[in-house]
Amino acid sequence: MNRNQFYLRYYGGSRGKFGHEFIEFVIKPNGHFMYINNSHYKNDTVIKRKGYLSATAIQAFKDMVKDSNILTEDDSKWPEPDYKGKQELEICMDGQHVSFTCCKLFSVSDCENSRLLLKDPDGLRALYYLAQDLKCLVFAIMSVHFKIKPI
Repeated sequence: MNRNQFYLRYYGGSRGKFGHEFIEFVIKPNGHFMYINNSHYKNDTVIKRKGYLSATAIQAFKDMVKDSNILTEDDSKWPEPDYKGKQELEICMDGQHVSFTCCKLFSVSDCENSRLLLKDPDGLRALYYLAQDLKCLVFAIMSVHFKIKPI
C-alpha cells in the first residue's frame, strides 16, 4: 500500500440473546466507505450503506487516528475477546499497518479495570476513545447522507 494511502476498518460485535450483533465500517484507500450494522433487537434487519468519502472527510479520520497516538500502541497486554464480544481496529496509514483485537469495551471503566489484570490501561483507553470518536463521525456522516428511518 502506498505511503500516502489510508485504510481503516473497525468492528465491534457480540453474540448473545439476539444472535450475532455488530457494527462494522471500512474506509478503503480510494475513499470507498462501507457501513454495516447488524442488530436483531425487535427483529431489526441488517443496515448496509456504501458511498465515497471526500478528501476532507478522509482527512478528518486521519487526524483522529494521529491525535489518538494509537499507531504506537501494542495490544499484546490487552484483554482477549470473550463471551461479551470483541473489538477490532485495523489501520494502514503513513506507511504503517497496525491491527488490534481485544474484548468489547463498554465504558472507560473497563480500561481502568484492566489495570488489575494487565499492564496497559493507557493503550486500552486510547483505543476506547478513538473507537468512540470514529463511531461518532461515522454516525454523523450516516445521518447527513442517509435516512435510516423515514419520517
